[in-house]
Amino acid sequence: MTRNAKINALLLLAVAALAVLPLALGLGDHKEEPFAGADGEAETAITELDPDYEPWFSPLYEPPSGEIESGLFALQAAVGAGVLAYYFGVRRGRRQGAEQARRQQPVPGTGPVTGSDAGSDTGSDADPGRPGEAVSPGPRA
Repeated sequence: MTRNAKINALLLLAVAALAVLPLALGLGDHKEEPFAGADGEAETAITELDPDYEPWFSPLYEPPSGEIESGLFALQAAVGAGVLAYYFGVRRGRRQGAEQARRQQPVPGTGPVTGSDAGSDTGSDADPGRPGEAVSPGPRA
C-alpha cells in the first residue's frame, strides 16, 4: 500500500468516524432537536440571554418553506463541490502535463546537433558542409 493510499484510507476513516460517533454515542439525545443547525442554536442562546433583542437586519430572501430552504442549501453545496472538483482537476491535469512534458524532453547529449557540435568527430549525422544542421535519416522501412 502506497503512502497516498494509506493517507486516503485514514482520512476516509476519520470522516466516517465524525459522521457515526455522534449518533452511536447518543450525543444530543437530551435536546428536542438533537442535531439542529448553528443558526437555530444561536437564536435560542440569544433569546435566553436577552429576550428583548432585535436583529440588526433581516435576510434578503426568506424561502417560503423549509423544503425550499433545504433545496437551496443543497444547491449551494453542490456548486461548491463542483468548484472544488474543477480546481483539483485542473491542478492534477497541469501536474500530469508537466510530468508528460518532462518525460518527452530529450536527454542531454542526445538532442539535435548544434553549431558547436558540428564538425566534431563524435559520429554525428551532421553535414560537414552545413554546420549546425542534422541530416534526416530518411524514411524508415
